[in-house]
Amino acid sequence: MFVTAIIAAGGRGLRLGGDRPKQLLEVGGRTILERSVSAFLAHDAVSEVIVALPAEMVDERLPYLMSAAKPIRVVTGGARRQDSVANAVRAASDASELVVIHDAARPFASADLISRTIAAAAEAGAALAALGARDTVKQTDPSRRGAAIVSGTLPRETIFLAQTPQAFRKDVLDAALALGASGSVEATDEASLAERAGHTVRLVEGEATNIKITTAEDLVIAEAIARRAPPRTGRAGTGYDLHRLVEGRPLILGGVHVPSDRGALGHSDADVVCHAITDAVLGAACLGDIGLHFPDHDARWKDSSSVDLLTRAVALVKAQGLEVGNVDVTVILEAPKIRPYIAAMRARVASAIGIDVDRVSIKGKTNEGVDAIGRGEAIAAHAVALIRTASHR
Repeated sequence: MFVTAIIAAGGRGLRLGGDRPKQLLEVGGRTILERSVSAFLAHDAVSEVIVALPAEMVDERLPYLMSAAKPIRVVTGGARRQDSVANAVRAASDASELVVIHDAARPFASADLISRTIAAAAEAGAALAALGARDTVKQTDPSRRGAAIVSGTLPRETIFLAQTPQAFRKDVLDAALALGASGSVEATDEASLAERAGHTVRLVEGEATNIKITTAEDLVIAEAIARRAPPRTGRAGTGYDLHRLVEGRPLILGGVHVPSDRGALGHSDADVVCHAITDAVLGAACLGDIGLHFPDHDARWKDSSSVDLLTRAVALVKAQGLEVGNVDVTVILEAPKIRPYIAAMRARVASAIGIDVDRVSIKGKTNEGVDAIGRGEAIAAHAVALIRTASHR
């Protein structure tokens, strides 16, 4: 299913005060906007991301809105939230089947919450994350002036506090936005418009940490959430890659050109070292594999540098609050010998990952004349990567 994620960041956060848009304030060393965008860029169910920003921010070259392994576009927000979302929907791919909408001001939505909301919308047509009320809920009469007087007590088991993400099949969202565009309905979220348009909206259990940052007090709470220190436990991943060797192709290993009369055949530059490491780091973070993020049927990755693909994969891992500890690679190749080039490979890979060169190991082995690799018809690589929770999330 082709899923479009929309990050609603078209407001300016006036209630929070200050001279910077709320989206660009930092919590735990990363901006609120970066945290929200990264959660959807890293999610394997999301096909593309569209961010609605205030007009004055659209041309800012924010790095996390530029270098991504999947399509990401920026559009100008509107006067109302529903206008911003409508602008973003118009920029969505024609292939879009389901749209998930998230407030940029909620920077802590988990991958599990995103998955559950998407799954519920795919089945029911529309779904939103929401938390059940924990306190007794009192109702007042808004027409009375002066001191508030209780006019009733509502059964709290029927009260839910709406969050985002909210997800919709494309036809349901189109109907909801058309109702909003008619001018007859004002709504604070898309789920309300979907309700008014006659569609069923399913509730998905939200998360207490999925707070919306609106006030200065919220910033203090967000900082505490961001600064929580989970155990820096290690997570290991393995990677494997194999390519045929053919004449007329350069042999690229670890981003380094190795002189050879034959090179690896592939959609990109077929660098088995970088491909194996990419699979290892993605696997350790449970983010799928290289084919999921950089498919060989996508023209964007034709003849691309595998060092660049590795850098993009590491960015996805970092977006999950993780960092690469070290990598170890074994290249299996009958000829040529790669020992003279290993130092350069290690340096190039270390730079792509963003770690010290002494945490990158690359070694070469032959296959002792056995099978296609032993006959010099193919090249393969195995990789192991250790990742861990980053010191500052």
